Amino acid sequence: MRTTQMNDKRAMAEKLAKLAGCSKEELVITRNTTESLDMVISGMHWQAGDEAVMAEQDYGAMLDMFKQVAARYGVVNKILSVPNHPKSDEEIVNMYAGAITTKTKLLMISHIINITGHILPVKKICDMAHSKGVKVLVDGAHAFAQFQYSIPDLHCDYYGTSLHKWLSVPLGAGVLYIKKENVKDIWPIFGMGETKEDDIYRLNHTGTHPVHTDLAIANAIDYYLKIGAERKEARLRYLQHYWTDKVRNLPGVIVNTPAAIERSCGIANVGIKSIKPDELADTLLRKYKIYTVAIDYANVHGCRITPNIYTTPAELDQLVKALTELGKQ
Repeated sequence: MRTTQMNDKRAMAEKLAKLAGCSKEELVITRNTTESLDMVISGMHWQAGDEAVMAEQDYGAMLDMFKQVAARYGVVNKILSVPNHPKSDEEIVNMYAGAITTKTKLLMISHIINITGHILPVKKICDMAHSKGVKVLVDGAHAFAQFQYSIPDLHCDYYGTSLHKWLSVPLGAGVLYIKKENVKDIWPIFGMGETKEDDIYRLNHTGTHPVHTDLAIANAIDYYLKIGAERKEARLRYLQHYWTDKVRNLPGVIVNTPAAIERSCGIANVGIKSIKPDELADTLLRKYKIYTVAIDYANVHGCRITPNIYTTPAELDQLVKALTELGKQ
């Protein structure tokens, strides 16, 4: 282990880079999305008065890191709210554009909003931000291996994701992508000795780590490719619309995920008008044996429903039955 772990980790990172469509010089393995994104947020050369733009629907750990750099460096955080049902991509792009000023240094967006399953028009947002001289950090925690894309095709500067959510890697592995030209601009969390400033591995010194998790990445990629990326995405999107299309217009039911096919994949969020999210989650588990996650903040009030490829339509019929009965109350 001591003699091969670094080479093994690089070999796994190279496999992931191929899957992500980027250069092996632009990607390293981290422990999760939080570590990946927080490394960028904390590692930038912030100055008092710099501005950062984000949304209240973004993941709490990253919002907390922005609060920390605000307290430490005097950064001004501008927090927006993404509409659950946008009329067009331009509505979202213009929302972010309206928050950018000459002082804006970084824009953070979610590739897919974790509490609703809403997929944002990342490429359009990145192109807009770049036209204004602003770099973009993308939270792809739930995107990688759920639906198909190439990270460079998104035109983002930084991208973080977790590998346990949809690639089926054991807990404790994530990815950090940094566009080659931006690597030199980020300070590492841990000191790395003398390395070239454009070497992304100067950001990857974390000490001894569970090497078996890294090695499992190869098996997870083989599994994903055997299923087929296109087939997996189609299956997940089919399962989500199987149940959301049945309940979207039911009395008392509120679907917090856009209906347009391209704006979501496997994840969706649903609420009942007369029931608080935590009570709904408890009822779904206790009465109907359906496990969900209650969400009650950032203009989202409902339960996140996350089927996987092995979930059956018959199981989703049970969810439809439950929502139908609860909605009538």
